[in-house]
Amino acid sequence: QVQLVESGGGLVQAGGSLRLSCAASGNAFRFAHMGWYRQAPGKQRDLVASITSGGSTVYADSVKGRFTVSRDNAKNTVYLQMNSLKPEDTAVYYCNMDLSYIMKDYWGQGTQVTVSS
Repeated sequence: QVQLVESGGGLVQAGGSLRLSCAASGNAFRFAHMGWYRQAPGKQRDLVASITSGGSTVYADSVKGRFTVSRDNAKNTVYLQMNSLKPEDTAVYYCNMDLSYIMKDYWGQGTQVTVSS
């Protein structure tokens, strides 16, 4: 069973930065497609950024140029560097591990990010 533990959320002023981390248990991390999603109150959970096992990245249009996703396979950890934060970035951020080749999908517990204006 894979466990994902997010950290790094918090309260920050608009224009500030935060770095989220997601540490994964087990041995499948280096094979996994990893994603960061966010969910604001009353809204659906949306993809923010993702990174494949080979390091290719995808970003939501709303965060392009401000957020950077990266991974460290030696540490079983994926990161989300968030710069130039805006109040509309306020949400619970979730880490996702996609092991589609074995039809498995895992989620972390989420970490709150609040950006004040």
